[in-house]
Amino acid sequence: MASPVRLARTVGVYYLVVAVLGGFAHGYVRGNVYVPGNAAVTADNVVANASLVRIGFAADLVQATLMLFVVMALYRLLRHVSTDTARAMVIFVVVSTAITCLNMLNQLGALLVATEPSYARALGADGSDVLVLLLLDLQHGGYLIAQIFFGLWLFPLGMLAYRSGMFPKPLGAVLMLGTISYLLDVALQFLAPNLADTISAPVLVPVVIIAEVSMLGYLLIKGVKTPAHADAPPPPADHILLTPQ
Repeated sequence: MASPVRLARTVGVYYLVVAVLGGFAHGYVRGNVYVPGNAAVTADNVVANASLVRIGFAADLVQATLMLFVVMALYRLLRHVSTDTARAMVIFVVVSTAITCLNMLNQLGALLVATEPSYARALGADGSDVLVLLLLDLQHGGYLIAQIFFGLWLFPLGMLAYRSGMFPKPLGAVLMLGTISYLLDVALQFLAPNLADTISAPVLVPVVIIAEVSMLGYLLIKGVKTPAHADAPPPPADHILLTPQ
């Protein structure tokens, strides 16, 4: 039988792995390879860092899969507050994960075009470079689409955390605010990319970082409030496969 505190800390460990692998794949790998608007440099970067791109591809698939374990465990932890809200939280993560995994085909395609000589012979050097950039542009767009649902999941999570009494109410509030920041960032990235560069980094991204880092830190360090200090009783300590016995 898993106690709520143990379950919450297990979620925190999974969430930490998701954050590390996701940050590596998106922030480090794609950040050092993908150069928007420059096909030749992007293709050269992919060729020069082919092994790194493959590792980033695998890291993204692993973190997306682990995100399902995160939300399933949170569902068991918080479903007593509202089953419908908890289900909505799970659905948003499932949709985001599906988009993320399918979107990885664009990165794989870019890697194949850049590193397989047969594509260069068929398309020409310039043609293959342009195709590599196009595929990574599509991946960037797909990442933003997945971000819609990854932002939406924070709202039911924040609502459940706020109402449960198992987390500080300000933490629940900032998670719900994170949803608004995610959605505004996506809208700006698609509709006004120049404005997004000005607003997202100083205004929207910090809100998201504060929300998710605060939740991660609370799960790892505190777990959840103990029953004596919670505003609502914790969920039953169900037997699940996601936590150590």
